[in-house]
Amino acid sequence: MGIAMVPEGRKLFPSLSVEENLLLGSHSQRTGPWNLDRIYKLFPRLHELRRLPATDLSGGQQQMTAIGRALMSNPRLLLCDELSLGLAPVVIRDIYDCLGTIVAEGTTIVIVEQDINRALGASGRFYCFQEGRVALTAPTKDFDRSAITAAYFGL
Repeated sequence: MGIAMVPEGRKLFPSLSVEENLLLGSHSQRTGPWNLDRIYKLFPRLHELRRLPATDLSGGQQQMTAIGRALMSNPRLLLCDELSLGLAPVVIRDIYDCLGTIVAEGTTIVIVEQDINRALGASGRFYCFQEGRVALTAPTKDFDRSAITAAYFGL
């Protein structure tokens, strides 16, 4: 269907190597720009670690592997749940820096994120949900922090 997900908590297969986890994403055999070489170009450290078990990676390296695995399916839509959860600020920056490259390849990204500043910095539009309903939406360039606070807290 052209949808891939980077789940909260990464959900890698611990008994598989980094490269085996990445290759799992390619089973859809969708054509597109993403393959192992492109993933290793996007996340060079993964190439060095490709033979290690996923459990030997840091949290940031695991997140990169989860993103890479999702991209290997060449999705039109990439769903990312809590990209920054539990990661060091420098790793969060590196991961968010890669999102522009992914979008430039024609993939739409939906980010569910606890770090609103990071999410707003990476998005073209935001949606604020309250009790399962859209409480506020706008282009990111037009956002009003007080409106977001009011929508989020129901004020």
